[in-house]
Amino acid sequence: MPARKARATRIYTALDRAYPDAGLELRFTTPLELLVATILSAQCTDARVNEVTAGLFPRYRSARDWARIEPTTLEREIFSTGFYRAKARSLLGMAAALVERHGGDVPTDLDLLTALPGVGRKTASIVRGNAFGIPALAVDTHVTRVAQRLGLTGSDEADDIQEELCEVFPRPRWTRATHLLIWHGRRTCHARAPSCPTCPVAALCPWPGKPLPMAASLRAGAARRRGAGPSRSRNG
Repeated sequence: MPARKARATRIYTALDRAYPDAGLELRFTTPLELLVATILSAQCTDARVNEVTAGLFPRYRSARDWARIEPTTLEREIFSTGFYRAKARSLLGMAAALVERHGGDVPTDLDLLTALPGVGRKTASIVRGNAFGIPALAVDTHVTRVAQRLGLTGSDEADDIQEELCEVFPRPRWTRATHLLIWHGRRTCHARAPSCPTCPVAALCPWPGKPLPMAASLRAGAARRRGAGPSRSRNG
């Protein structure tokens, strides 16, 4: 464990240097707005969510406002974020639960947040870390991919990944670590074509799928050619 923590610290330092402006890209001014935006962000870009919420937030300011929206109206207004029917049900259920259970306020407690309709651990962690300043590590697809490639986790389950990352990063860094891993996944460590040659943590990455640096690739190619030559002669 000490070795893993030391390595995680080196990764954190390198990413922090590479992405000094890393932060949440969803726009919000209140915990409720962030809760809504995060629910809408599932399978949708932050840029698209920001476009949609720019028209929603001035009109729906409280949980009661959200709870009173007609389902068909809300579906129409969030249509472009995708999965609009399921998201509308989550938003209306979440808003009604806030009014009924919490007087319209967004709770800070993890269990109370995840008890709200449509709110899982990832959403709850994003809200806790960014709206309330409570250290929280959120696991999305980018965090999962980057953490696996960097050897920070060996799991495919979000809860297990979160637990392992919380073990190697100090608690005060959890929220910042989330932003750094997400930014790295969006800007460099892409799912299909990662930019390994420009990766700021390439030297710390054990991922077997990364391309070899050019010099190493040339040496490997030359070695293969040297090995193939005698073999052909013997077979001839």
